[in-house]
Amino acid sequence: MVASIGFLIFIYYPIALLFLNPPHINTSIIKNGFFVQIPKIGAQAKIIPNINPWNRPEYMRALQAGVAQAKGTSLPGQRGTMYLFAHSSQEPWEITRDNIPFLRLGELNPNDIIYIYRGGRRYIYKVAYIKEVWPNEVGYLLNAKKNQLILQTCTPVGTDLKRLLVFANPQ
Repeated sequence: MVASIGFLIFIYYPIALLFLNPPHINTSIIKNGFFVQIPKIGAQAKIIPNINPWNRPEYMRALQAGVAQAKGTSLPGQRGTMYLFAHSSQEPWEITRDNIPFLRLGELNPNDIIYIYRGGRRYIYKVAYIKEVWPNEVGYLLNAKKNQLILQTCTPVGTDLKRLLVFANPQ
């Protein structure tokens, strides 16, 4: 029994710590480069551009370092859909701030703000709506001409059962 409790603490402690003591936003690292920042949930991560979302080895490597920007989607300041995806959880011994930036993505609401930084410029997006879909529902990406940002992660946290999508409009 004691071993079981110890094992559960080992598994859930890193995730609980991130919920109870979210990391602080570090504004000094976003001056140059490509980053996403979501102040409401204390999320900040490097964006790795041009990642093939259908190539599992490629995107899994990218997700270890931050958030992946899907190959063929728009970049900030361009017309069209920018599609970013990241982990909401990992194995406890692999959890770092950079590889689970979307842990608390489900806490966002319409009108919350998301910042994208690229090349010293800040782009502001406002959450329009949030949706849960099954993994095979990819129709939301078909309208790539719409000027929007889509953030995606797995939900519920700790599973890959469904996908949580956050749709945001440029401001």
